Amino acid sequence: MTTNPSILIKNGTVVNGEEGAQPYAADILVVDGVIDKIGVPGFITADAKVIDATGLYVSPGFIDMHAHSDLYLLSHPVHAPKITQGVTTEVVGQDGISYAPVQTTEQMDAIRAQIAGWNGNPSDEECATTLKGVGMFAWRTLGEYLDTLDRNRTATNVAMLVPQGNLRLLAVGLYDDVATPEQIAEQIRLLKAAMADGAVGMSSGLTYTPGMYASTSELGALCRALAEYPGAYYAPHHRSYGAKAIEAYAEMIGLGEETGCPVHLTHATLNFAENKGRAPELLAMVDTARKSADITLDTYPYLPGCTTLAALLPSWASAGGPVETLKRLEDAVTREKIRIAVEVTGCDGGHGIPTNWDEIEIGSTIHPDLDGWAGRRVGEVAGSLVRAPIEIFFEILRKDKLATSCLMHIGNEENVQAIMQHPVHMGGSDAILHGKSLHPRAWGTFPRYLGHYSRDLGLIPLPEMVAHLTSRPAKRLGVFPSRGVVREGSAADLVLFDPAVVKDMSTHAEPCLPAIGVQYVFVNGVCALAEGKPTGARAGHTLRRRADGTVTPRGV
Repeated sequence: MTTNPSILIKNGTVVNGEEGAQPYAADILVVDGVIDKIGVPGFITADAKVIDATGLYVSPGFIDMHAHSDLYLLSHPVHAPKITQGVTTEVVGQDGISYAPVQTTEQMDAIRAQIAGWNGNPSDEECATTLKGVGMFAWRTLGEYLDTLDRNRTATNVAMLVPQGNLRLLAVGLYDDVATPEQIAEQIRLLKAAMADGAVGMSSGLTYTPGMYASTSELGALCRALAEYPGAYYAPHHRSYGAKAIEAYAEMIGLGEETGCPVHLTHATLNFAENKGRAPELLAMVDTARKSADITLDTYPYLPGCTTLAALLPSWASAGGPVETLKRLEDAVTREKIRIAVEVTGCDGGHGIPTNWDEIEIGSTIHPDLDGWAGRRVGEVAGSLVRAPIEIFFEILRKDKLATSCLMHIGNEENVQAIMQHPVHMGGSDAILHGKSLHPRAWGTFPRYLGHYSRDLGLIPLPEMVAHLTSRPAKRLGVFPSRGVVREGSAADLVLFDPAVVKDMSTHAEPCLPAIGVQYVFVNGVCALAEGKPTGARAGHTLRRRADGTVTPRGV
């Protein structure tokens, strides 16, 4: 008895996701969520629902190597931003901080408050219509979080990294303390427990508290432990994307060389005017390291970055967590110290460069006093109100309790293009999905790679670009060839798109516009997008690492 209806995709052009493969005409039969047969057009006959793919390319589902959908998967289970792009698998637990593992309600509350600007902070009541079993935030271990996703069913497949900031929070706390040998040993114990729960690796956010307080040697101890797990990798958001960015990359690459742990450089950008044209330096460093170490990277195809507005604060102002940070913002003397660090000397929160308020766009706001500020630059708001930009910054942080996101207009196009052409490059949206004033990458990343950079600019041939988004990340995750390729026996995670039409439509003014040209999306053989419209299907699985290094759905 079949689990899912059989599907026959006829007359499509297969772009199978493998490096060097050329498009070819074929029909594809999907049975029980798996690609059962691939044959020349007209060869396959079956009792199945027929999808006419004339004029469409059929590719593997896209794999988002850097997703911030940790809560959105539960609060918005149809997951339109990703499904409409053709994303069928996501990697969450990014940037060193997420909602598991935790041990106490107080720790969970601190994390919820800290990354409310990324994900919002929905209550159980707000999610009551979608959650089954335990309530929102009731899980504690990484495995329990993944169980919650499986129980409630997700629109995409989901893999998870262990957030290094969580490990430090549980073992050391929220302050800038040197970890003792016992505390490092406890972090390793927690890491191994999370790996046993099915994590695919570890992330860090070395510009976010408390993970940023870890020394290189502390990170090295964790990477050596992680290297014991076949296929696992370390995904660092490193210490600076501005001043000394090359040195920050070198620290992470050095960890891979010294510990034997594979390193995946997450959102590998070179931002700020100071780094204009420096991508060749980074790529040369990667190429040299790859002679002895396993180094890969991902990027998003846009210039602005996106984070929380509070991330611009110096790390000392964020020590102790959101409650302590908000107390500091109430003190005039401390605010002046923060102003000097942010605007004059350039602090670690600003990547060592004094903040230019004309480059900082305010994200979605919560407090009614801030209505009308979202989507505007801090400098512009300040000018319209005849106030100092730092006052606008402080007011938003205090009234929204640090829960505001921001866009940083600091990118360099030549760096973006150079890095995405590297042979170990993969796609990662780094997309905040919560709120209305979003980065366009939330709805447009993968179609932008295919339309703007491949078709319109001719930067990378389309079959090769598809490999960037499918087989390469599948190999990094350990899911290849069960995913990331159109092959008999592989999971039927498939995207049908029009290569002449596919295009991102989201803009800074209208960031939630769906892309065009993506016609059908199948997740494990179930149609999640039909004729460009989400169906509401939730056929995704959590993908968990096994002892042999493969990553499979639970129970497989």
